[in-house]
Amino acid sequence: MSEKRDYYEVLGLAQDCSSDEIKRAYRQAALKNHPDRNPGDAAAESRFKEATEAYSVLSDDSKRSAYDRFGHAGLGSGADYSNVGVNDILNHFQDMFADFFGGFGGGQQRGRRSNRGQDVRVGAELSLAAAMKGGKHEVTVRGPAPCETCNGSGAKPGTSASKCGQCRGSGQVTAQRGFIMFSSPCARCRGTGVAIESPCSTCSGAGAVERQRRVLVTFPAGIDSGQRLRVPGQGMPGPEGAEPGDLYVDVELTPDANFERHGNDLATRVRVSFATATLGNEVQVTLPDDNVVRADIPAGTQPGTVLTVQGRGMPRLDRSGRGDLHIVVNVAVPAKLSKKAKKLIQELDDELGQSDG
Repeated sequence: MSEKRDYYEVLGLAQDCSSDEIKRAYRQAALKNHPDRNPGDAAAESRFKEATEAYSVLSDDSKRSAYDRFGHAGLGSGADYSNVGVNDILNHFQDMFADFFGGFGGGQQRGRRSNRGQDVRVGAELSLAAAMKGGKHEVTVRGPAPCETCNGSGAKPGTSASKCGQCRGSGQVTAQRGFIMFSSPCARCRGTGVAIESPCSTCSGAGAVERQRRVLVTFPAGIDSGQRLRVPGQGMPGPEGAEPGDLYVDVELTPDANFERHGNDLATRVRVSFATATLGNEVQVTLPDDNVVRADIPAGTQPGTVLTVQGRGMPRLDRSGRGDLHIVVNVAVPAKLSKKAKKLIQELDDELGQSDG
C-alpha cells in the first residue's frame, strides 16, 4: 500500500494557509479532475478522491488541528477515501458541489443524468450521391416507446402510481459508514421513487412498449463511412418522465458504380476515342450530385493519363471547400474494323512513321 501524500501538498498549499485558500485550491483541483470531465480516466478519479479527502480534513478545524499535530495517524481510518465510490462522495458532498459548481456534479443533477434514458446506436447506409448532397433521411429505430394505454405511467387506467414507502419517493436508500452516507437505488421501486399497485396490462407496469419508429436525421454533405452522428433526445425514453437518451447513427456508404472515393477526392474513368486522345477535345463528367464537370483532353493524351479538376470532389465537413476530381482516361480501341477503316489506319500509320516495339 502506497504512503499517503501530505494533504497540504495535495492541494498545493502552505501549512499556514487560510480557510478561503483551502476552499479555493480544492475547487480548482475538483474542477480539473471531476469524473464528469474525465470519463473513464482512473488517474483523474484517483486525484479527485485524494483532493476531496484532503479538503474534508483541512476544511474542518478539529480534524485539521489533529492532522497538524499527529499527521495521518491522528485521523484514524475514517478519512481514507481510496476505497470510497465516486458517487458516494458526490452524494455526501452534494450541497458543497452545488455551491462550488452551480450544480455541476451535484447529487441531484447527477441523479437526473444517471436516470436518463439509454442511448441507442443504429446503422445507416447512404449512397455516394446522398453523401455528396447531404440532407435529411429517415432511420429506423426499434425500442421502448411510451405505452399508449397508460400514457407512460405504468399504472392501470383509472389508477395512479404512489410514492414508494421504503425510500419515500427519493428512489435512493442510504446507509451510514463512519461519517460518510452511502446511497444505493431503492430495491422496492428500482430507483424510480414510485410504487405501482395496479400495473398496466399492456406494458406490465413498465410504462413503455417495444415499437418501431422512424427518426429524421440530417446528414451533412461530405459525410463518410465510419463516421457517427449524434441526435440528442432520440434514444430510449427516460423512466418517470426523465429526459430521453441520445441516438447515435453509424454511417456506411454503399459502393458506387462510376466513382471511387478517397477521402474528399473522387476518381472516375472515361473512355475516349483514338481520335479524341490524339487530337484533343473536351469530355463531360456527371457527378453523383448531378452536376456536370467539363475537362479538357489535351492532344496526344496517353491511355491511363489522370486529369485532375480541383475543387470538384466531395464537400469537406468543415465547409472549407471540396476535394478534387481525378479522371482516368481510357482510350477505346475498336474490336472490329471495316476494310476502309483498316486502309485508313494503315495509311495513318505509314504517315506517322511509327513502328511496333
